[in-house]
Amino acid sequence: MAFFRPRVSREAEVRFHADQEISKSYGDLLDKARQAEAHLRARQAAHASGEELREAGVAYDQALTAALRAAEAAQRATFGVKAYDDRIRRRKGRATPEGAKWTTEVSKLRTLREENRLTGIVRLPRPVTASAR
Repeated sequence: MAFFRPRVSREAEVRFHADQEISKSYGDLLDKARQAEAHLRARQAAHASGEELREAGVAYDQALTAALRAAEAAQRATFGVKAYDDRIRRRKGRATPEGAKWTTEVSKLRTLREENRLTGIVRLPRPVTASAR
């Protein structure tokens, strides 16, 4: 008796392997984000100029975004190759201990990034230009 077993699409396999490769760099990217945060906090403690604080805040945002993308890739890879095509498999993947771990990690990184975007990046006034009369 033959059972119908839906095969995983080729696109899902390619995306799964790409996510596995991206997720390998998560630790390094998280370390870079921590270093960028330390640099931002040091600039804030030293009462640096607005331009320096903005540069440090933007660098921290970019580092957090890279770490977040790697964490999201690790999360998708943890759910399994079938989860790329099936929403129920994604839901079941989140229910596993490893899936729940990556889901909370992604949530924490998103919260940090949004907090930095709201309060960590200094807004500078636009330079005033001479208007034509």
